[in-house]
Parts: sequence; C-alpha cells; structure tokens
Amino acid sequence: MSRPLRTGGRAIAGIVGLVVFFGIWELGVRVGHVRPFVLRAPSQALQDIVRTPHFYFSQAVTTGREALVGFLIALIVSIVWGAVMAASGLFDAASTPILVLLMVTPFATYTPSVVLWLGAGWKPIEFVTSLACLPAFIFATADGMRSADPAARELLSSVDASRWEVLLRLRLPAALPSLFTAARWNVGLSLVIAYLVEGYALVSDGLGAWGKRFAAYNNANGVWAVVFCMALLGVIGMLGLAAARSRILHWHASERAPRT
Repeated sequence: MSRPLRTGGRAIAGIVGLVVFFGIWELGVRVGHVRPFVLRAPSQALQDIVRTPHFYFSQAVTTGREALVGFLIALIVSIVWGAVMAASGLFDAASTPILVLLMVTPFATYTPSVVLWLGAGWKPIEFVTSLACLPAFIFATADGMRSADPAARELLSSVDASRWEVLLRLRLPAALPSLFTAARWNVGLSLVIAYLVEGYALVSDGLGAWGKRFAAYNNANGVWAVVFCMALLGVIGMLGLAAARSRILHWHASERAPRT
C-alpha cells in the first residue's frame, strides 16, 4: 500500500510530470519536423507568455475567478439538493431526469439564450459554469449521504438527535469523500466552460475571449499560450483541492498513512 503524498510532494510530482510531458512534446515536434500550422512546439508558445507575463496573468485571473465562482455556487446548491434527494426517494426519482438532461444537453445550444437573458458580462459565464457542475456534485452528495454508517444512524436516533444534527454530524461527513472526487472532475469542467462561454458573453477580458481573438487572427502562438495558461490554472486548482482534501479529510482512510 502506497503512502499518501503531502501537498508539497504532490506539487513537485506535478511539476516533474509537466516538464517531462512538455519535453517529449518539444522533442517530438523538432525531431519529427512537424509543420508549425499543424502543431507548435511548447517553447514557441511560451515565448508569448514570457514577453507579456502581466497580460496573460491578468487574463488567467479573470477566467480563474469566473470558474471558481461557478464551481462554488454549484457546490452550495448541490449540498442542499443532494441532501433532499438522499432523504426523499420521490424527489430523487423526479430529479434524476433533470440532472441527466443537464449533462447531455450541449451548453452551446442554450448559452446564447442565457446571454440574452442575463446580459453580456460575467453573469452568464458563472451561470452556465455552475449549471454544468451541478450534476456531478448532486449525485456525489446524494450517494455519499446515503452511504452513512447504519450503526451510527441508529446511535443518533437512540439519543433523539434532530435531522439537522444527523445531517451535520453524520450524513455530510459521509458525503465528503465522494464530493471531493466529483470536485476533481468539476475543477477542469468549470475552467473549460468558463473559457468557452467567454466567447459568447461579449466580454473583453479572459483567456476565452482572447483565445477566440487569437484564433480569428491566426495567431497560433497566442492560442497555445492561452492553452498553457489554462493548463496552469488546472494544475493550481488540483493542488488547491488536494490541500483542502488533506486538511478536511485527515480522518479518512484515504488520507492516513498506513501503519507499518
């Protein structure tokens, strides 16, 4: 059984993994003599970031903030919604088709209507982002709360614990591991949705807005620079999530080092 890595170890391992990945990419492009319009070497795209770091940092902060707000809104709504699903089979059965519909409907089909409804700017970006993150969080919450230890439920019932106490002391902690698993998926999803909706929302800032401009003007280096910024945001999000999981789930078996 492997020993869980601490946050610092995860960060170092992640950096090493990225360096190896980009090194193989760079080598493949140069050795294979891949044409620039087919695939750029990482070093070519990184030149744009090095030349104007403040610009790309500002755009990354904008997109990251929009993704984070949508992520958190979805998480808060999902805890309430999932708790009701876990407590009511009827509400569960009624909610499941709605959540499946949200998962399978291409967001590009309704994003223009959301922009017309909420207006241009950050509101439609965060709305669509939170909507896309809802299903994974809700299913994780409901399934996690249902998996609460039956013996612990009986113990709390024997001492006349209120439903609120059962929720806070038993059901919510039981749902945390599955919520963190869903959060891993939603970190990337929220960033991708925020990036893409920026192209519809008539905004002037953000990686998605500039990525669309760069593509329109055939600026391949700019497009790939934006892609690298998105990748970096994803790594930062995953490291932050790993740190939060290690701190919050220190009691869980997945975060405890094995005793030898």
